[in-house]
Amino acid sequence: MTMSDTELGPLLLATARGAIERHVGARDAQAPEHPALLEPGASFVTLTCDGELRGCIGSLEARRPLGEDVAANAIAAASRDLRFSPVERNELEHIRVEVSVLTRPRLLQFADERELLQSLRPGVDGVLLSAHGRSATFLPQVWEQLPDPRMFLGALKRKAGLEPGVAATEMTIATYQVRKWKEAERSTASGSLR
Repeated sequence: MTMSDTELGPLLLATARGAIERHVGARDAQAPEHPALLEPGASFVTLTCDGELRGCIGSLEARRPLGEDVAANAIAAASRDLRFSPVERNELEHIRVEVSVLTRPRLLQFADERELLQSLRPGVDGVLLSAHGRSATFLPQVWEQLPDPRMFLGALKRKAGLEPGVAATEMTIATYQVRKWKEAERSTASGSLR
């Protein structure tokens, strides 16, 4: 079932926030139900607190119903992002939820780093990098903090745990796009990488 973004966004945000609230024992309400939540989907859930990253976990491939994927990723972002301690109940009023629904990743073909950098579309593409048994991704939203493709790629290599000198020809790069929704601003501050 196809829904407009104005209908789907609030439903996904309610699904994510409700899953987190149930997980930390803040409420016992039923999860939202809608046929659109039963369709396969891949999502990322990003949590911020006072504008700073507080957790971000997601799926790159649609392997389960979208509602289940969003709920599971929301709980994981709140409790299993290894960069942060688990979100506690008393933090919920300060947490802002963002849900991104991903398109299927598409492999990029390039001969060298120059061609790779020219292929990237700042602000449009999420990028998935794989090399030497390691991988990492940045959502398209990260372009807001790293608008230069060379800096973006360098930061993505670091996130994957790769040396800066790893050649483009040693990497596999895929791109994807997102539809995203964010809860209303709760406070202002600068953000961090997702």
